[in-house]
Amino acid sequence: MALATAEARPRIGIVACEILKREIEMLTKDDPDFVSREYLEFALHIDSAVLKQKVTEKVESLRGKVDAVLLGYAVCQSLKGVTKQLPLPTVMLESDDCIGVLITPEEYEREKRCCTGTWFSSPGWAELGFEGAVKELHLDSMKSEGYEPLFFLRMIFAGYKRSLYIDTHTGDREVYVAKAKDFSDRLELRHEERDCNLRELTKAIARVKKLAREESARTSVCPVPSESTA
Repeated sequence: MALATAEARPRIGIVACEILKREIEMLTKDDPDFVSREYLEFALHIDSAVLKQKVTEKVESLRGKVDAVLLGYAVCQSLKGVTKQLPLPTVMLESDDCIGVLITPEEYEREKRCCTGTWFSSPGWAELGFEGAVKELHLDSMKSEGYEPLFFLRMIFAGYKRSLYIDTHTGDREVYVAKAKDFSDRLELRHEERDCNLRELTKAIARVKKLAREESARTSVCPVPSESTA
């Protein structure tokens, strides 16, 4: 009996935050290695225990279906070290949050130094709009007491000066910019725009493809009959 390596295409699953869906889809939509895609509700990271549980459940459900997983989350202060606890080989995004993924951590720090009171937006955040910020900050819980979320948002954003929209060249730019401007206007922030830099996301995709190829090769070694000799 001899051993031979069967050629098999690596299979990759995506488990990611819906905020990054547009950018991940743009970079992977034509890649046949990505066979499973699931995007989770953006506000899950508010509760670290719930986020970690959901991510673990989704990755667990891919066991036997994929060789590796692209975890489309930055650390978000709640997922540090999570890849070591997951049941499948997994690559996550190397940044503190999704904005660093969209413009690189270095540029993120530079923009924060440039204007410390900055609200960062993107196509995903712009699509969620004003209501997304309300949900993110748990400001809808006081409606029953007669307080409108805008009242609290203006208090929270009192020290903010600008809203910076990051153009990632996905979807309908005019719609997203209009939504971002509406958010800025309602909170009386200066609206600015800048281009993206998807270096971190591109690197993560390359890493997960390499990991999937290695895992596929490791598991696809199978026994084949050797040629009989007379």
